[in-house]
Amino acid sequence: MRSLYWFRSDLRLIDNIALAEAMHAAHFLIAVFILTPVTWKAHSEAPCKIRFLLDNLKLLSEALWKKGIPLLIRQGPSFSDCPKVLNKLCREYDIDAIYFNKEYLLDEENRDNSVTRLLASHTLVNSYNEKLVLSPGTVLNKSHTLFQVFTPFKKTWLAKAHEQQAWRTWRKSIKTFKSDITPDPIPDFLKGFTHQKVVLHWQAGEEAAQKKLKDFCQNKMQDYHNNRDYPNLDGTSSLSPYLAQGVISPRQCITAVLEACRLSDIDCIKSNEGAATFISELIWREFYYHIIYANPNICRHKPFRLKTEHIPWGNDPNLLEAWKNGMTGFPIVDAGMRQLLKTGWMHNRLRMIVAMFLSKILLLDWRLGEKHFMAHLIDGDFSANNGGWQWCASTGTDSVPYFRIFNPLTQSQRFDPKGEFIRKFCPELAHLDSKTIHDPFAFGIKPEALNYPQPIVDYKSMRIKTLNLFKSI
Repeated sequence: MRSLYWFRSDLRLIDNIALAEAMHAAHFLIAVFILTPVTWKAHSEAPCKIRFLLDNLKLLSEALWKKGIPLLIRQGPSFSDCPKVLNKLCREYDIDAIYFNKEYLLDEENRDNSVTRLLASHTLVNSYNEKLVLSPGTVLNKSHTLFQVFTPFKKTWLAKAHEQQAWRTWRKSIKTFKSDITPDPIPDFLKGFTHQKVVLHWQAGEEAAQKKLKDFCQNKMQDYHNNRDYPNLDGTSSLSPYLAQGVISPRQCITAVLEACRLSDIDCIKSNEGAATFISELIWREFYYHIIYANPNICRHKPFRLKTEHIPWGNDPNLLEAWKNGMTGFPIVDAGMRQLLKTGWMHNRLRMIVAMFLSKILLLDWRLGEKHFMAHLIDGDFSANNGGWQWCASTGTDSVPYFRIFNPLTQSQRFDPKGEFIRKFCPELAHLDSKTIHDPFAFGIKPEALNYPQPIVDYKSMRIKTLNLFKSI
């Protein structure tokens, strides 16, 4: 069989279901990646994420070529162009079958449906679930409807993953082919995605991802449940950029964690709190995909809780710019926002703090923050990003109660007690002691003495305003 493999957000050879099936069935195999910069721009994909994508593609191409599989690069430039690009390839190389892994967001699903409709008359179309451990629509409550709260979803997810052994990696030998087709060069950059100047802290490729996973299992996992909330500590897995582009799979993560804990199955995970907390975070990722798949209007920028559409969010450009640039006068908020601009990543505890600050203290539309995050995050994943923002803004499923509003001062004192993280990203405050640094103007320090802005709003009065506004709906 002459086959074509279409890469998207599954940039790996190992534990790749569709690729394994394509290799098994084919005697001739080529691969393709379609660059779609117009759609990526419309989706607010970050320049650093696209740069990381290109770096991953280069290493993927090298690994594929060692197996005799050339990776071809084609320009879309939009999702709507993918059907004709793939149809042309199938005609050019006399392809019998195309293989790809499913994607679950609205635009991606529409793109794949268009591809299937066009190719099905002359090419066998094979698609598989690899993005998630359990496919959307398979984790249901007793009424056979989707869970809208995380905890019961997680309980059912764990039971099904155990029952189906779905967490196990896909183990098939990687076949070698012979090909006289030369791989295409991978561009160093794409027009429109080169303005962001960040130093990437992630090496590209499967080998680097596996190294990160091994380091987490050996050195961080045991204390993950305690350390993951402290931005001054290197306590997180740092795997999110690889998961977002499919350089590593959630199955690989779970398998490695269980092996490190010497556990035989996922139903035993409660015996290790660090490992259980990490797997719970992976299940949150699955939960948000299941929610969006069942509620595609979320991809149209609608809140999950439709009644919150009536909240009269503000749109003050000065407040928004101060938040974006880390100049709000709230040190922990500013440190988090500057980390995002400098590194293309933000610690998860800080993502919650700054998101709740924008939506519930500045009372700005959460979608403004959601878009800003996507435009700067190397691990930008619409589902997780949207889910996190709606959780913080109390507009989403299983969201934080509207009356719970993070106080940036107490959050700062609790999770960066010595001000170490603030000092790193707000150097103008570095000389302050560990008490003053969290709220410098409360101690009588003049703004001109710090070259740092005073708070742009009064937290207490804005909190009352937010509570009254949410009560009104």
